[in-house]
Amino acid sequence: MRPLTEQVILITGATDGLGKAVAMHLARARATLLLHGRDEVRGQHTLEEIRTQTRNTRLQWYRADFSSLAQVRALADRLTGEQEHIDVLVNNAGIGTTLPGGGKRQESEDGYELRFAVNYLAPFLLTRRLVPALSTLPRLDRLPLTLVTSCSHAAMMESRRIARANWRS
Repeated sequence: MRPLTEQVILITGATDGLGKAVAMHLARARATLLLHGRDEVRGQHTLEEIRTQTRNTRLQWYRADFSSLAQVRALADRLTGEQEHIDVLVNNAGIGTTLPGGGKRQESEDGYELRFAVNYLAPFLLTRRLVPALSTLPRLDRLPLTLVTSCSHAAMMESRRIARANWRS
């Protein structure tokens, strides 16, 4: 496996919590980081904070709201257009168990239950659309690592399927 200094790592939900902590750690290790979030101001603030604390300048910001599958598609298209490859995908973006709205059903832009859209559909779609960038390395021991940190079982299942398909080819 190549050292972290030679790897490109995409972290979704990188503006807070675990995503931000992972980004900070990997930035200190000098990895090239592609940071995602849904809020432009928080994203720019996070980018600057990580640059200042780690002195890593190999950071890029990508904004997309995972409650919109159109924005997920646009993010994937932008990433595959700009990045030759992505070595690690950390599907961290997600919505927890507490949401504003007093317990009422909330829907995504596409009409799905909001948590289902953000925690399952979005990471599944993103992973699926990033296959060209994630599967550029032909050998099994060099397959990209896809980590799923938010309740994204569907995306994890898809990444396993991708790994098996790449291994066979």
